[in-house]
This record gives sequence, C-alpha cells and structure tokens, in this order.
Amino acid sequence: MGRVGLLYGWLLRKKHDQRLRSRGLLPFSPILRLLNGHALLRGGEVGLLTASSPVLKFTACWVLGLSAAACSSTPAAPDADPRAPLTRASTPYGYSGTLAETAPADNELTEARAKLGRRLFYEKSLSRNKKIMCASCHEQAHAFADPRPVSLGVDDRMGKRNAPTLVNLAWVRTGFFWDGRVATLEEQAGKPIEDHNEMDLPMDVAVSWASSDPSYVADFQAAYSAPPDELNLRQALASFVRTLVSHQSRYDAYLAGDLRALSDSEQRGSDLFFGNKLGCFHCHTQSTLTNNGYFNDGSYEAGGDAGKQGVTGLTGDLGKFRVPTLRNIAVTSPYMHDGSLATLSDVIDQYAKGGRGDPSADVQIKPFEISAAEKEDLLLFLNALTDETFLTDSRYQP
Repeated sequence: MGRVGLLYGWLLRKKHDQRLRSRGLLPFSPILRLLNGHALLRGGEVGLLTASSPVLKFTACWVLGLSAAACSSTPAAPDADPRAPLTRASTPYGYSGTLAETAPADNELTEARAKLGRRLFYEKSLSRNKKIMCASCHEQAHAFADPRPVSLGVDDRMGKRNAPTLVNLAWVRTGFFWDGRVATLEEQAGKPIEDHNEMDLPMDVAVSWASSDPSYVADFQAAYSAPPDELNLRQALASFVRTLVSHQSRYDAYLAGDLRALSDSEQRGSDLFFGNKLGCFHCHTQSTLTNNGYFNDGSYEAGGDAGKQGVTGLTGDLGKFRVPTLRNIAVTSPYMHDGSLATLSDVIDQYAKGGRGDPSADVQIKPFEISAAEKEDLLLFLNALTDETFLTDSRYQP
C-alpha cells in the first residue's frame, strides 16, 4: 500500500512539474522545500510552512507513501478568522512585500485606520441624499464589484462604467480606475464621494459631517491623532481597501502544491488559458491573473468610451482600459469596462471572434477556434479562481 501511494504521489508531482515547465515556471521539489529550513519561495514572498500548508501536506504524502485520499484535503484559511486583525493577510501569489509594506509612508497601515475606513465604507452619510455608500457599488458577495452593468448613484444617476472588483489593490502601482487617472488609493478614495453621478458630496461637507459626530471624532483621533479632515478621511478609506486581500481559491492551493485542488477538466482549462492557442496569459499572468497594464481588448467601438486616451490624449491609448485581475471572476459579472457582456461564456465568444471589429484593438486580439468541450473546461477553470472565504469573511462587513 505504501509503495502504491509513493508511486501515485510521484506521478502527480511529475504531472504538476511538467505543467509548470510548459508555462515557463521552475518547479521546486517538495523534498527540497521541506529540507530548505521550512522556507517556501512563493511569488516573491518567503513564507513559513505550517502544519496546514498544502505543500507540507503533499510532501508528507510523497515521502511517506500515503494514499491519494490523504493528500486531497484543501488548505486551511487562517485569514478568515473573525477575531483576526483586518491588517493580517498573507501576500498573494505573484506579489512582493507584506501588506503593511504596501502602504505609503504618510499612511502607515494600522488596525485603527483600517477599521475606521471600514466604517466609512459602509457610511451612507457620505452621499448627498444619505442613501448611497461605497458598498452600494462594491458588494462583498461579488468580490467588491457591482452586479449591475453600470452603477447607480444618488437620485438613480447612472454611471458610464462598471464598478470593478477591489481585490488586491494594495499591490497595484500603475494607477486606479478603468483609465488609470489617479496614482494612489488615497487619491482614488475621495473621487466617488465627490462625483456628480455617484455620491455627489463635496469633501468639505463630508469632513464637516464627520466632525459633528462625536464617535467619528473619537475614531479619527484614535487612528490619526487628529480630528477629521479631507486627507485622513481619504487615507482611512484607502487603508480599508488595502486590506481586501484574496488568495485562498482552489487555484491558489494548486499553485501552492496541492495537486488535487483542481479537477482534470479544470487543469485542461488552465492549460488552454495559459497556452498559445488562446493567449490569455499575455494580459492575465499565471500568479496575479493580471499584468496591471492598460489594453484595448477589442471591446471598443467607434465613438464609444475612449478609455485611457481620455486621460493621456495619446492616439495609441484609444480604447485602452485597465486589465482586471481574474480572481473571483465568476462572481463579478457583468464583464468589460461597460458591463456589456453578461456571462463568462459571452466574454469567451467575443474574444473568439477577435473583438468587435474596430481596428484599434490590440494586435494580440485575434480570432480563435474553441470547441464546446474546451470552452466548458475553460469555464470550469475560471470558476476555480473563486475565493469563497474572501466572499464571506466577516472582517470585511460593517
């Protein structure tokens, strides 16, 4: 029995390593991971292996020759502990630096600041009619995205773009919003409050309101040793958004060494996604699932939203929008910057056609053929990117 388990574990490891090599990644032997002072090199982060680590579990199976069933458990979810601090989160695959290290020097990430930001995130008094809050357009069940094509602000005013997910923005260094018009989370945080079609409240009015509430004055004093002002109000909101970290999907478990985290069909879908036939990996890299760049994905149509060109004025930026992460993509419909595609199947169909026909589309947007079986595999893989723990983590709730 032990020899059979050993052989099975070795075959699984070989299959996993072959997949990694086919994508240009260097596989690390589980034995070396265990013997290397229990340190695991993980996407720029050196983390400690714990008893719940899928890599350590698999190593034990591989060394001891345990049965396949003993190797199939999913990793624990330590960040989901409701008693854990908001500011405690592991670094997701593909990113460097701890969560605390992502914060700017003038807005150090502390628990008091993150909790104040969470309170403000769910505060309707930050809108002119006191009916809209940040969470109105960024719902946790949808990975802090909006399930409507475009968001509705005060007096049911309609925006022109879909509200994107707020996942893992702490590590973004290439600008925010679909068109990249602001450079930092702190700057971004105040824009929806003042926007005419969103919350429509001048920041000085927001500060006056917060200053009139003794409980908010106390919270700002605890977080910033100062009364509310425009700067620290934006900083608090940015601090909370910075803590929205997602890294516990089954795909993450697979990358961490749990070779049974993905089904055969999902692994075939992964091979399609990261293969040259579809070329999705050009914008959605293996670990972060985004290159955080700006790209004309073929959705632009003549006379439509100019995207980043509206910010830069450059001809080459016509129709370019931020490349979103695909983490939790199955729960963030509808899709594209304008919410014009209702399902992931619709998204695949548009790419298979080579976009919508405008010549401004990037040269990498080319038609391709995909069978019904391949499409099903691809859809299953995209669903495996969902982090169920993140969607229900009570620390992110008011």
